[in-house]
Amino acid sequence: MSALPHRRGPAIHDLASRIRRLPPSCGPVRLIGVDGHAGSGKSTFAGRLARALGGAPVLRLDDIASHEELFGWTGRLLDQVIGPLGRGEAARYSPYDWRARRFGPPRELPPAPVVLVEGVGAGRRALRPHLALLLWMDLPREEAWERGRTRDGEEQREFWEGWVRAERRHFADDPSRPYADLLVRQCREGYEVLQGPKGAAETDRSFTEGDGPSSVW
Repeated sequence: MSALPHRRGPAIHDLASRIRRLPPSCGPVRLIGVDGHAGSGKSTFAGRLARALGGAPVLRLDDIASHEELFGWTGRLLDQVIGPLGRGEAARYSPYDWRARRFGPPRELPPAPVVLVEGVGAGRRALRPHLALLLWMDLPREEAWERGRTRDGEEQREFWEGWVRAERRHFADDPSRPYADLLVRQCREGYEVLQGPKGAAETDRSFTEGDGPSSVW
């Protein structure tokens, strides 16, 4: 792996530039999946990437899933979001309220040039044909789950026990990481973005985001 000259600027902006150059994948939309284990930092990273993209909309799969359908939401996502976006229309979906245990009023998602889909299962096989790029938050599952448990506190312990079992079953049947174009790793300087298993055959490059220069290999 040969090193290219150092470049100034956060790597997340390099990633945003790369995304803007991608061809649309879902009608006029470049649909970007951000997947990874629960607690791996998907929401934070997706928010930062969205800002680097000038305020790209973010669809959080927590709004699509429910207590009864932790992973059985594919049909709802395809009907309410993917179908309309593919036709160049605004999508309308009803976000799920995890405390009230019911779906709320409809929310509109415009067919923007880039839309991020963030959540566990964003890279599932039914969605991959519609994605322009799949990113995987590369944190080991046990470490990610421990971070999630710490974040959510004791009151969510019972939920997490059920979630871990469901997530294990989901990824055993429908893994995302082997199909990731890029791996995202959080580091002290920010994030490191590496070629994923799917993109390993392409140019070997990595981006390191931080306050100083970023290295590209």
